[in-house]
Amino acid sequence: MASFTITVPEERITALKQKLSHATFPDERLIVLTLQQLDAASWDYGAPLSEVKRLAKYWESGFDWRAQEAQLNQLPNFHQGVEVDGFRELDIHYLHQRSDSPDAVPLLFCHGWPGSYLEVTKMLAALKGTGNGVSFHVVAPSLPNFGWSEGANKRGFGLKQYAEVNHRLMQSLGYDKYVTQGGDWGFYITRAMGLMYPKSVLASHVNMIRANPPTWSSNPILALQHSIQPYSDRDRKGLERSRWFTEEGSGYRILQTTKPQTLGYSLTDSPVGLLAWILEKLHDWTDDYPWTDNEILTWVSIYWFSTAGPAASLRIYYEAIHSAGDGISRDRTQQWISTVKLGLCHSPKELTVVPLTWGRTLGPVVFESQKAKGGHFAAWEMPEEIVADLRSMFGRGGKCYRITGATPKL
Repeated sequence: MASFTITVPEERITALKQKLSHATFPDERLIVLTLQQLDAASWDYGAPLSEVKRLAKYWESGFDWRAQEAQLNQLPNFHQGVEVDGFRELDIHYLHQRSDSPDAVPLLFCHGWPGSYLEVTKMLAALKGTGNGVSFHVVAPSLPNFGWSEGANKRGFGLKQYAEVNHRLMQSLGYDKYVTQGGDWGFYITRAMGLMYPKSVLASHVNMIRANPPTWSSNPILALQHSIQPYSDRDRKGLERSRWFTEEGSGYRILQTTKPQTLGYSLTDSPVGLLAWILEKLHDWTDDYPWTDNEILTWVSIYWFSTAGPAASLRIYYEAIHSAGDGISRDRTQQWISTVKLGLCHSPKELTVVPLTWGRTLGPVVFESQKAKGGHFAAWEMPEEIVADLRSMFGRGGKCYRITGATPKL
């Protein structure tokens, strides 16, 4: 374990600004005329020209990466080599914040796409402190192929390998037993960890819930409840949100799951392309979150300046589908896992919002919360809600209170 400092070379910043200064933008007038609307900022066709132009100009001449970099370097940044079976050792970047409490719960935070380790940062101060009798040691890695971690050097790096990296990192830090929190790919990866390391991963809290309707063969009691209870207003709105995502919001996933390399050329060569690709998701996937320009451009810059490059982050979509090693597949992670106690956070503007009975098919649910507001990036949009969930689930009176016992003082 060694401390880590982000230092983007000055020539990369200069090259970024040069590319931005020579950007070519598509014409939006035909779209506006076709829709017979005067508002050129409509998001119906994707990221609007006016917003992308404005942000690109600010990225070129106003945004101060060095100031953001200095703030990021105030975080507890570390890196170390992690061996991965069948692959070379990878240099993994991570945040590691230890609590002063000897009974603190080791918590692995796992991000997804297009997020990063940055998502945990709004919760760090609260998780270090004690609330409801519980405090947390927090470990938040940049996943391989993301952020400041190295990328895999050959194909086949799927959910199994991502889970392996996270688990071995936790073990190397002295956490033989721990809990997890995640959404997006963090859902799938932490679920895979529960399958692979049941003696270590004792409980998981997830804020993106991917699950199937209960069946009579696998979940008879839930199937009975599902069959006799009408859908609530919350369920109906959730299924409508899920339908919207499938029909109107998931085109990116098809591309990244099938031909990530082809898309990768555009995102690697064009900062405007990368900005628009991520901006659309930050807008559509949140619940009216008031993004600042600096927030948006810091998120995008972490991808642009990332160690493995923007294209590398797309490959998890392909590999998770095409490299289901040892039965560790997306489908399997959406089924019952008996060994991991489960906490579910239901947000109304998540990408998929399933009925409660569906979520309970994932495993022994010991905690559930239904939020009045919130979208896909829960830890960033509403950090206080995720902290409250964790304190309720793992704190005094919760069914996972002191689940890991005392942790070592390193």
